[in-house]
Amino acid sequence: MSQVLHEKSGYPELRSLLCIGGISMQEQSYALDRGVHMVVATPGRLQDMLQKKRFNLDLCKYLCMDEADRMIDMGFEEDVRNIMSFFKYQRQTLLFSATMPKKIQDFAQSSLVKPVIVNVGRAGAASLDIIQQVEYVKQEMRILYLLDCLQKTAPPVLIFAENKNDVDDIQEYLLLKGVEAVAIHGGKTQEEREYAIKAYREGKKDVLVATDVASKGLDFPQIQHVINFDMPKEIEDYVHRIGRTGRSGKTGVATTFINMNSSEQVLLDLKHLLMEARQRVPPFLMALHDPADKYRKADGTIDRSIGCAFCGGLGHRILDCPKLEQQRRVELASMRERESRYGGGGNDY
Repeated sequence: MSQVLHEKSGYPELRSLLCIGGISMQEQSYALDRGVHMVVATPGRLQDMLQKKRFNLDLCKYLCMDEADRMIDMGFEEDVRNIMSFFKYQRQTLLFSATMPKKIQDFAQSSLVKPVIVNVGRAGAASLDIIQQVEYVKQEMRILYLLDCLQKTAPPVLIFAENKNDVDDIQEYLLLKGVEAVAIHGGKTQEEREYAIKAYREGKKDVLVATDVASKGLDFPQIQHVINFDMPKEIEDYVHRIGRTGRSGKTGVATTFINMNSSEQVLLDLKHLLMEARQRVPPFLMALHDPADKYRKADGTIDRSIGCAFCGGLGHRILDCPKLEQQRRVELASMRERESRYGGGGNDY
């Protein structure tokens, strides 16, 4: 409709190409035959089409990456660099990121010319328009407590869970209780995901249950309430999850279930994030042994320079960063695999 009004106002038609897996090449061929002005794509399908020379980037002047931090963090850095190599002339590159860990900073420094950082608030901080409520709920009681949490606000509500089985169990439980719920996760087909998102966006379903696949890139501006069925393993994922509500100047509520199964390191990060946003910190979090207490100033505040320089978490320093440790383990495993494949480095001649 907006496209029709745009054309009726005397402006030229703008044609876009959706370039993602799950969409037939026939549909994309039809769009390409008409000519496109902009491409919205995932790295894999975009690379594939560029390598097959279905179109080129010779005249492209702008590259925009949304959720750039997660894209680089999830292992797409090489793909993105490869895509950049298809540009023929100078371009303007925009990287949008809710968090600013060292990995994305290094990527920006190495792939851009004189990059400029524009901060809206602190990178990695939670929006002040979100009321964050953290509740201690025993592991086996979480699914029963969901119904009580759903009473806090009117729909639509978004529920996050760490794994696919939990998503399916939550959806089934809510349907049995008469709640209109749909679900998306990596095990769903493209058609199932599109149906769930469309029904939820149009208000036909009140609750969307999802893994972190819905915490980045999907925009649902009307969400009243985000529920974290479990605390994610990294504080960045928590920031992305709750950021689905409290958008466009509206207020929202985020409820997070924590218990003894949650990592103490991420709970400390959560504690400091709540303190920074002037939210209520539950006694369970306040009782945790906090190494940052020795950096507490006379007025009771914490010196924020003690946060992790690698991931941006406020509750630990880089020496204790679980994310950095995980990256080192992956690199070490990769190195050992290469050594076993090509030999241990000895001279076999």
